[in-house]
Amino acid sequence: MPVGADVVVVELGPGTGAMTGAIERRLAGRGRQLAIEVNARLAVPLSARHPAVEVVQADAADLRTVLTDRGITHADVVVSGLPWAAFRPRQQELLLDAVISGLASDGVFTTFAYLHGLWTPAARRFRRQLEARFEEVLLSRTVWRNLPPALVYYARRPRGVDQARSAQGAT
Repeated sequence: MPVGADVVVVELGPGTGAMTGAIERRLAGRGRQLAIEVNARLAVPLSARHPAVEVVQADAADLRTVLTDRGITHADVVVSGLPWAAFRPRQQELLLDAVISGLASDGVFTTFAYLHGLWTPAARRFRRQLEARFEEVLLSRTVWRNLPPALVYYARRPRGVDQARSAQGAT
């Protein structure tokens, strides 16, 4: 987690908030934490349980708009609980493009994958998408205590952030 009082952490697809509380504890009152949840049935109780977190009911693909509407230029970290392997190719691309457009040039994107699904075509495609969009993609050790066992992707330094922001400003 980056240090500093102005750090911005965005969580995509927080669901019931399993990671939300952990992020909140790590931030310890520093910076801003946004949680973008498309489902109102999940967003409303999440907001009640975590009043210090800015819970936004929106689609993760609208990350850039969510940030802009709040006067935030970029996120330092984007944490995702989205089911990437369940998305069609175009949806994966749109969501990753949204992540890239919302991240700082030295930002970090983290998400998880289940061990048993790593060899599916959708999961392999997702890994290729990450490697095409980030300078560095690391995979954690297997978290065996999780059921099902999972791994974490750490994707650092998005490629083309500055060019994408210049193009957005020009339109």
